[in-house]
Amino acid sequence: MTLKLAGLSLLNIINSTLDIRVSVFDDNRAVRESLYLLISAAAGFAVAGVYPDCNNLMEHLGRDAADVILMDIDMPGLNGIEATAVIKSHFPDINVLILTSYDDSAKIFDALQSGATGYLLKKTPSAKILEAITEVSQGGAPMNASVARRVLEFFSEKKNISENRYDLSPREKVVLSCLVKGDSYKMIAGNCFISMGTVCTHITNIYKKIHVNSKSEAVAKAIRERLVNES
Repeated sequence: MTLKLAGLSLLNIINSTLDIRVSVFDDNRAVRESLYLLISAAAGFAVAGVYPDCNNLMEHLGRDAADVILMDIDMPGLNGIEATAVIKSHFPDINVLILTSYDDSAKIFDALQSGATGYLLKKTPSAKILEAITEVSQGGAPMNASVARRVLEFFSEKKNISENRYDLSPREKVVLSCLVKGDSYKMIAGNCFISMGTVCTHITNIYKKIHVNSKSEAVAKAIRERLVNES
């Protein structure tokens, strides 16, 4: 049944260009099937693919285009956190929404540092999962209240550290400075004499290092924490 679900992905993509295309990676068959039924039955959503692991990740994403990925963490072979880093490196426009049973701080921050845009626990009600998919596709970063609390506690503990220990390279600082100035990706490429692909790579790395998920968040954090020279 799982193989048949994955094979239906193209039909779902064709249904409507307005649908949010969602892929699911989870080694639990019952979870996969439940998420498939939830997403395929909801208006405005389409199943791009359903997979039991991430071991053929690049092949799946290259064949079945997705806007949002629901990603489990504990899977055989390539785990969800490692897979998220791979996805954001090769497909920076895809939003990864972690959906897991783990709520410990280490997993949360490893996932966010790998590029996950949101983090939900599997006990989240179905309606809230659909809301989170919509939110993440619109630039938000949905989290369960308990997860968000852990994030806030972490940053509260680090509040006394005034240094910016993000380890941005000189080139990344230049690119971030350009973002603050409002330059487009094309303008950054021209001003820095680099390709658009290199610009995207730098921006992806910047997002990971300073723990943000969008241009607006990056600019706000850069200004608030004086990460770059604003002149």
